[in-house]
Amino acid sequence: MSTNTDATRYCEDVVKKFVLAAIFWGVVGFLAGDFIAWQLAFPALNLDLEWTTFGRLRPVHTSAVIFAFGGNILFATSLYVVQRTCRADLFGGAGLGGFIFWNFQALIVVAALTYVLGFSQGQEYAEPEWWVDLWLTVIWVAYLIAFAGTIMKRREPHIYVANWFFLAMILTVAMLHLGNNLAVPAGFFGGSWMKSYNLFGGVQNAMTQWWYGHNAVGFFLTAGFLGIMYYFVPKRAERPVYSYRLSIVHFWALIFLYIWAGPHHLHYTALPDWAQTLGATFSIMLWMPSWGGMINGLMTLSGAWDKLRTDPVMRFLVSSVAFYGMSTFEGPMMSLKAVNSLSHYTDWTVGHVHSGALGWVAFVSFGALYYLVPKLWGRKEVYSLKLVGVHFWIATIGIVLYITAMWISGIMQGLMWRAYDNLGFLQYSFIETVEAMHPYYVIRATGGLLFVLGALVMVYNFVKTIKGDVADEAMQPSTAGAR
Repeated sequence: MSTNTDATRYCEDVVKKFVLAAIFWGVVGFLAGDFIAWQLAFPALNLDLEWTTFGRLRPVHTSAVIFAFGGNILFATSLYVVQRTCRADLFGGAGLGGFIFWNFQALIVVAALTYVLGFSQGQEYAEPEWWVDLWLTVIWVAYLIAFAGTIMKRREPHIYVANWFFLAMILTVAMLHLGNNLAVPAGFFGGSWMKSYNLFGGVQNAMTQWWYGHNAVGFFLTAGFLGIMYYFVPKRAERPVYSYRLSIVHFWALIFLYIWAGPHHLHYTALPDWAQTLGATFSIMLWMPSWGGMINGLMTLSGAWDKLRTDPVMRFLVSSVAFYGMSTFEGPMMSLKAVNSLSHYTDWTVGHVHSGALGWVAFVSFGALYYLVPKLWGRKEVYSLKLVGVHFWIATIGIVLYITAMWISGIMQGLMWRAYDNLGFLQYSFIETVEAMHPYYVIRATGGLLFVLGALVMVYNFVKTIKGDVADEAMQPSTAGAR
């Protein structure tokens, strides 16, 4: 526990637990992702074992980085931010917080095991089985009670905008989770109660999945992490948000528009053409509010741009906002049917996803972690700012290698797939396109390896910080500014 100037006792133990879990699951998820990247480059790494095949390890990777790493980051930052901006301790205290934490970690382990062992509903965007879905629902309701309860008992009359984004994320993800995972246990039909049947089929199921899938990006990986941006960028820069009015416009425009954009993932499918066009239209409309948020985040540094030179934690936060702007331009562009006809099903989409996941989500998470760890463990600053800088440059080089390799590979794929010879036959067989992508897969996996190495540097830095060690550089006059 720690106290603020109003003698409010904040519940920090649970935030510490979520921070440590986020660090652990982040490394696990990054390692899994890089391993399956090497599997794509060198298929022999599948090892001829059913538990280690790409098909089973890929959902382990995506769930680990999105829900385990990203989820724990959101739990940690939201529960930290809501207490301070409301000047109130966590509703339900350590008891409710501990319930959320331990059940969420257990669910992550169970979900990973079901993927590896081959138990799944067979959906791209769904938890492994119906009983896991119900378990997560209970955890999420407890999270809502803790977060909303803290807002209700606040001693600060104003609700800071970061809490708006966090609450929108919690409510919308709950709706998405319940809608996408509607299933009937097989036990009702004489089968195993461990298995289930999806409620929807065909194009209705595809539409439901992408309503969920794109809005999981829009609310879990965007709205939630914008809540992080709106708190930690001003705190680290020691400047107020550039425009509070713009932040409110950003919030309402994003919340209204994002929910309609999912159908742009289903161009040239059995989905009715009007629904495809609707998804693309709302995707284009999303460009402006997204860039409004990017501008708001970047302009918060007005008068403090020198911190980018002296403070590597600020570099993580600001670079993440820049990646957010790039991804939210590229996404609407790829939703256009003319572009989508080339990009869809290619590695261009993979590059786009990871420019957002690594550049926006991971970088803003790293910035928040570098801010939180010293605060939570009572240290003046992280053990070594030089190592933060090393982490930043290793990870940045890794991202650049990754996304440029996927851009080149993806565009090449699309062009090869649509190439015809003089007789009207396809010019390239599918295996020829796979062979042509091999060097780019190696570059992608190398970039991922650099990203993993950067994360390990971060872990070392945090271990030393928590232990209370002091780096040699800390003996010198500080160049990072007072905190």
